[in-house]
Amino acid sequence: MRIKLGELFCGPGGMAIGAQYASEDFKRINGGEIPIEHVWGVDRDPRACETYKHNLSGVAVCEDANDFVNDVSECTYTISTLPKIDALAFGFPCNDFSLVGKQKGLQGKYGNLYKAGVEAIRKTNPLFFIAENVSGIHSANSGEAFRQILKDLANAGNRYNIKTHLYRFEEYGIPQTRHRYIIVGFRKDARDLFGNLIDFGIPSTDLYSDVDVSCRTTLEPIDSELPNSERTRQSDNVIWRLLFTPPGENAWKLDEIVTWSDDNKILDYLYRIPWYKEKIEPLGTIEDIRDKIEECRLHVKTGSKMSHIYRRLIADKPSYTITGSGGGGTHVYHWEQPRALTNRERARLQSFRDDFVFVGSKEEVRKQIGMAVPPKGAQIIFKAVLDSIAGIKYPSLERPSYDPL
Repeated sequence: MRIKLGELFCGPGGMAIGAQYASEDFKRINGGEIPIEHVWGVDRDPRACETYKHNLSGVAVCEDANDFVNDVSECTYTISTLPKIDALAFGFPCNDFSLVGKQKGLQGKYGNLYKAGVEAIRKTNPLFFIAENVSGIHSANSGEAFRQILKDLANAGNRYNIKTHLYRFEEYGIPQTRHRYIIVGFRKDARDLFGNLIDFGIPSTDLYSDVDVSCRTTLEPIDSELPNSERTRQSDNVIWRLLFTPPGENAWKLDEIVTWSDDNKILDYLYRIPWYKEKIEPLGTIEDIRDKIEECRLHVKTGSKMSHIYRRLIADKPSYTITGSGGGGTHVYHWEQPRALTNRERARLQSFRDDFVFVGSKEEVRKQIGMAVPPKGAQIIFKAVLDSIAGIKYPSLERPSYDPL
């Protein structure tokens, strides 16, 4: 049996790489083989398509997903001109569902892009599909958006049994607090190799309870000669901003400190910084230190204050969520060294292996990494899918975290 996989909104290929690793796991653990073959991946970002092509087999299609699935004649490839698929994966754009944004949901510019997946299912009737989006999708449009999306997916093509669960990836051995809804749909007539109707189970976290997901273990040691290891050049102000920021804190703390009139309160804060004696105390008096903080802080008076701005990691905990959007200050910062992480370090926190090469400028690569599905997370879900098809029992949760239908 061979499963031909197509992917919409594929980005650099995190989902597809996870499927590849799951096939390898299935063969190694079970002694049999249900290979997943990558047929095509679609994304409108040219650099992401180049990365996909560099690391994966199959056709990298640089087109708008809606044009591709609707067979727009101007497209070089469309869903009808490429080989038929047995499985579909898509992480439809999250811009209008993210808690960071305005959560316009289906009323937003990107809110209806999930319909490209619905149309692909209608045209191909795959055995199964896997879709992914941010945790905020649950509350967009007071929950109506998510219910409509799930209803449309369940009724697409020959209709599907769907299981929707909020995966907290740090509980699955991934060194990052990345929480995503994953929707797995099996066609209602889908049967396993023993002839039984497939009832997909959410993979349990029990197998991963002892995995070390700390930033320190994940990032040290790391070879600076690996691809995508270029460092960001930090200005003096940014370096000092980070020196005044202990692990786990962000730059907004400095805006708060300058309002404190109690010198002892400031000193209590500074004493918590591991490099206080070495880097900060030599500045001189508390007045000198106040002046330096005033000089290097952000001075933002209005607007929202994202918690990740110049936020430092905590060495012995998972990373906070790696993102691909945002400007300076959102690049993820080392717990000890006053610098942003390299793209290779961000890729490790996203669970990409070191032999996965990203194509593009430093900022283009950062975007690809942040927008990707963690390959190890996709691997775990695809492995459960393959076990379900093979009729193999595996540890699973009693029920999904969300069942709107």
